[in-house]
Amino acid sequence: MYNTMDILIRLRIFVMINFAKFNSLVEIALYFDTPKKCKEAIAQSRWADGDVVCPYCGKHHCYTRSDGRYICGKCHKSFSVLVGTIFENTKISLVKWFMAMYLISSHKKGVSSHQLSRDLNITQKTAWFILHKVRTLFAQDDSVALEGEVELDELYLGGRETNKHESKKTANTQGRSTKTKTPIFGMVARKGFAHAFVVKDVKSETLKSYIQQFCADNAHLFTDELISYSGLGKMGYAHDVIEHGKKQFSNGNGVTTNSIEGFWGHFKRMVFGTYHFVSKAYLQRYVDEAIYRYNTRETSQSERFCDMFAKSLGIVTYRDVRRTVNVA
Repeated sequence: MYNTMDILIRLRIFVMINFAKFNSLVEIALYFDTPKKCKEAIAQSRWADGDVVCPYCGKHHCYTRSDGRYICGKCHKSFSVLVGTIFENTKISLVKWFMAMYLISSHKKGVSSHQLSRDLNITQKTAWFILHKVRTLFAQDDSVALEGEVELDELYLGGRETNKHESKKTANTQGRSTKTKTPIFGMVARKGFAHAFVVKDVKSETLKSYIQQFCADNAHLFTDELISYSGLGKMGYAHDVIEHGKKQFSNGNGVTTNSIEGFWGHFKRMVFGTYHFVSKAYLQRYVDEAIYRYNTRETSQSERFCDMFAKSLGIVTYRDVRRTVNVA
C-alpha cells in the first residue's frame, strides 16, 4: 500500500522510537507521560538528522530558540514542532492524543466517540473531533491497483422503513433501490488489499470507472449477476459470475464473492455494533477506516500505531475534518 520512500520512513520511525515495545495502552501512557516527551518523539521522527525544515518555505537548517520553538533564517517565521502535523493548534494534551491514536488503532471494529470520551476523560464532542481528524489519515491510496483474483460487490446502507408509519414509508425501496439507501462499491483482492467507495449509483458506467482505475489489467474479476458488470470481458478482464439469485454462493471452482461479502459483514458490524449511526456526509471516512483496518489486518498493534503516528505528521485542519465527501 506504500511506495518505497513511505516504507523507509515508517521503518526508520519504528526503529528510532522502538514502537515494538508498545503492546498495550499502559505502556503508551508510561512512555509518553508528558507533552515534552511527545514533542521529542515528533521532532525525532520529522527531523531525525537534526536538520529542522521550515514548514512554510521549506528551508533547511532552521534555528532553535531558547523557548523551544524554531525560526527560519529565510522567511523569518517562527514555528513549533507541531506545525504541519495533525496536532497543530490543538488544545488537547498530546499525552491524550497519543493514547487516543493507540486506542483507535488497536480496536478491530473501531471505537465510538462516547467510548473514547470515557476512556480519556474528555467530552464526547472532543472525542468526535479526534476520531474524525484521525479518519482523514485513512484516505485510500489511489495508486494501488488490485491484482490477481479480485471480487467486486455493492453494499446498500441505510433506508430502513420497518419502524415508520405507513404514511411515511417510501415505496419500492427493496433490494438495490437507492431511493433511501446509499450504495457503496467494494473491490477485494483475494489474500490481498481492498478498496471501497461511496458511489452515486450502481450503473455500469459508474462501477466500470472504478474498476478501470483500481483493478489491474490482468486481474481476474468475480461478481454476482448484476447487469452493470456485463461487458467486463470486452474491457480485457477475465470475468466469472456467481448467480446469487439462484442461491449460488460458490460453484466449487473458485467462482465466489465470499471475500468481499466477509468484508461487508465486518463493515456492518463496525457501523451498527460500534457507531450505531453514521452520517451520510461522513460515510466515506468510515469506509476508509474499514478499508485501512482490512488492509493492515496482518500487522501488529505496535506496527499499526507506528503507521498512524507516521501519517499524523501530515497536516489536517479543522476545515479538513468538517469537509463532507462529495460523491462524483
